[in-house]
Amino acid sequence: MKIELDANDVAAYLKAHPDFFNLYADLLAQIVINDPHNGRAVSITERQLGALRDRNKQLEAKLAELIRFGEENDVISEKLHRMTLALIAAESFPAVVRILHEHLGGAFDVPHVALRLWEVGGLDSLADFSPADEDTKRFATGLKHPYCGSSAGLEALSWLASGVRSTALVPLRRGADTIGLLMLGSEEAQRFYPEMGTLFLARIGDCAAAAVLRTLEPAQA
Repeated sequence: MKIELDANDVAAYLKAHPDFFNLYADLLAQIVINDPHNGRAVSITERQLGALRDRNKQLEAKLAELIRFGEENDVISEKLHRMTLALIAAESFPAVVRILHEHLGGAFDVPHVALRLWEVGGLDSLADFSPADEDTKRFATGLKHPYCGSSAGLEALSWLASGVRSTALVPLRRGADTIGLLMLGSEEAQRFYPEMGTLFLARIGDCAAAAVLRTLEPAQA
């Protein structure tokens, strides 16, 4: 009786018997397959070498990408370090605000920066800090991580100049309480986008909140 085998049967057999070509090594020289790059028939050994070369190219590209990300993160870390040292040295709240604007607008190249605070002692005498609306407070309190994305529909956009198309909103905390919002804006639609990482933004928020509380509420900070 003749047994009909299809390609799946052959593939299953070879998977179940990985030593098959050890027993029939001469068959390897007779097997030819198409090269995916030019379509010509090549031996299975040539095809394997080609696949390894393709894989190496992919790994090299991935490594280059990881190195680039690492270098970019090193640059950001250095900028954040310098800003943190400046905030630690700040002796007054106006100095903290000035440092945030200088470093975020300078080293970090963010064209628009705004800061709003609430439920923090010492704000009553600061004319620049008008009360934030309740919707903005609720929005900031509900943020688990900094918000990055379009500025469309954000009430806090009124804090910045016109033309801002993307924003990063960084909540400022006192323990579990939200005491303010640091807003970064750009005319570039993709400067701040939903999929971007927020680790450095969160650290900027932590440093800013600590400096604000230290200078406005020295007894409690």
